[in-house]
Order: sequence, then structure tokens, then C-alpha cells
Amino acid sequence: MTKRRTSTTTKAATTMSGTDPVLSPRALNRATLARQLLLRRSPLSVPEAVTHLVGLQGQEVKPPYYALAARLDGFTPEALSEPLGDRSLVRMVTMRSTIHLHTATDGLTLRPLVQPAREREIGYFRKGLVGVDLDRLATLARDLVEDEPRTMKQLREALSAEWPDADPQSLAVAARCRLPLVQITPRGQWGRSAQVSLTTIEHWLGRPAEPAASADDTVLRYLAAFGPASVKDLQTWAGLTRMRPVFERLRPRLATFRDENGVELFDLPDAPRPDPDTPAPPRLLPEFDNLLLSHADRTRVIPPANRGRTWQANTFYCPLLVDGFLAGVWRIIGDALVIEPFTDLSRAERKEVTEEAERVLGVLHAQESYDVRFGTVIA
Repeated sequence: MTKRRTSTTTKAATTMSGTDPVLSPRALNRATLARQLLLRRSPLSVPEAVTHLVGLQGQEVKPPYYALAARLDGFTPEALSEPLGDRSLVRMVTMRSTIHLHTATDGLTLRPLVQPAREREIGYFRKGLVGVDLDRLATLARDLVEDEPRTMKQLREALSAEWPDADPQSLAVAARCRLPLVQITPRGQWGRSAQVSLTTIEHWLGRPAEPAASADDTVLRYLAAFGPASVKDLQTWAGLTRMRPVFERLRPRLATFRDENGVELFDLPDAPRPDPDTPAPPRLLPEFDNLLLSHADRTRVIPPANRGRTWQANTFYCPLLVDGFLAGVWRIIGDALVIEPFTDLSRAERKEVTEEAERVLGVLHAQESYDVRFGTVIA
């Protein structure tokens, strides 16, 4: 593959006297891709991969399937649909107040860890909640969704009957923030359509609530999946604040580095940090992939010139990685998977991107007929 230089620094780490080793954006890129199972596809099972990645962002149904197709060897849609059906995987609001795909155990333990952030979120809707007893709202909402799964519309209507002067949307959001609600199947299963219906994770799994995951363990898991990373990176990923004391407590167990701007980065001492020149094959990722959303400084994946180019207004596009970095977008339009690069690709790059696109279509759309086409270079 033709190497595409996105940083003038190519050494994995340089060291200045008396300072931590400095990692270039390219070194950070290769380290993160290795943790994200994107340098080479992994033989892990779907539950194992979802556990390692500490969940997958999944506001919509299809993105987790594309995310795992890019990462796992031998992946099939059934390999994700089936554990959703047997409830060993769940879809629920956790990190950053967005829907994530988690194992059942992570759903039970990570949601209480980020609950303080969900409580703060209610504050944004306080004008619509004047006179509402939030504890009573949570109790009533739990009774409603555990009696019968409810859509957000049904939840709004039922809660509005109790608080007719409150804003219906604010009431439903407050319930979602207070309760660990899961989207029940068949929502989320490949090839099946269903509106979002909600119940509590405890009711869905038939298991009691569990204590919150340890902040220390969660930081270590984050570093294993996204490191090396700063305190601010972790906070961006989790939507949590005041995590510096956790890192300081863990410091004796961690390796430390600096990025080229002098920001301190933490990492697991034995975690993979490949040579920056390690080949990174093209990957087609879904919109909102955690790779692009889980760091405060995203230059390890997104070159500054391409920042903000995966969305326009309210439309979000699927990112294309070439040589490990964001190099374009892709989407399925009509009977074609269309690649729209940000710069001209070399002949070798176009060939490898085409092969990867054809592989993705073969994994997820084997019963359909799509061409792979290159659109106009997006300047």
C-alpha cells in the first residue's frame, strides 16, 4: 500500500532529557488502531469484542454491524443478532448519553458508573420539569415500563397525565436519565424492523441491579481499548468529569508519555504500541464509530485538514480510513456503495479500498447486488 504521511514525525517515540517519551500522531494512530482491532481483523467472538471495546456506539441499528465487520474475522450479522436475541447483549444509554451496545454485565455496571452524568443532563430540561418530583417520576416510569415495554411517545403520554403542566419531552428524558432503560428486541437485530420500545435492564435480563463498575477498572479498560490517552480523552469518551484523581491513583501502574503538544498521556505498560510505519489496511467504518469520538484530541485519526468532514448539517457520513487516517466518506446510494475520498487516491489505494468495500458488502449484503463506485473527490 502507498504510504500516506499525515505527520512529519515518524518515530514511535522520541525522548527529551528528563521528560516522558513523545508520541507522534502517527504513533498514536497505530497504537489506537491496534487496540481497536483495526490493524488486523481479530478472531474474537462478538461478545468478547464488545467487552474489549467497552461497548459500541449504536444510535441506529446498522452501525454496530459495520463496526464489527471492520474488526472481526469471520463476522456475520447473525453473530450479533443472536446474542441480542438471547439478551447477552443489550442496547442502552451509557457513555455520552448515547445508545451503546454492551454486554449484559457491562450494561448493569457501566450505567450506574455514568449515572451522575445522566443526573446532570436532567438539569438541561429543568424549565420543563417545574413542580415535578423526580423520585416519584422515576418510580412511576419504572412501573410503567416494567408492566409493559413502552415507546417514548407512550411514556410521554403516561407521564403527562400525571404532570399535565410539565413539558412532555422533558418528562420522558428525565425518565430515561433516571432509569437504565434498554431497547428491547427485535430492535437492533439485522434485517428486522421495530420501533424503539423500552424497559429497564433489570426487568429485561431478569437480574437485579449491580454496583457501579470501579472507576479504576474502567480507566484501565479504556486504555486497553483506546490508549495511550489523556485524562481529558477518558472524560470525553465517558462523559464524566473529575477523573484526574483516578489516574493519579493508578499512576504507579501506568506508563506515561507526551503528545507533540506536551499533553500527558497514560497507558498500560504492556499494551501494543506498534511501529508508526506498520501497514494499516483501509477500513470502512459506520457513522459515529467510537474510534472517532472517544478522544478530546482526535488528530490521531482525523488530520486537521479533514476535521468536521464526516457530517454536514444533520447528515452524518460513514468514515473511510486509508493508511489509518480519515481519508474520505462512503455511503450506499441506490445500487452502489459510493466512496468519496478527500484527496486523489493512488491506484494501489483505490484497489485496496475497492477490495475492502467488496468484502464489507459480501459480509453484510450477500443477498443483494451492489457495485462499488468512486464519487468525485471532495475538495
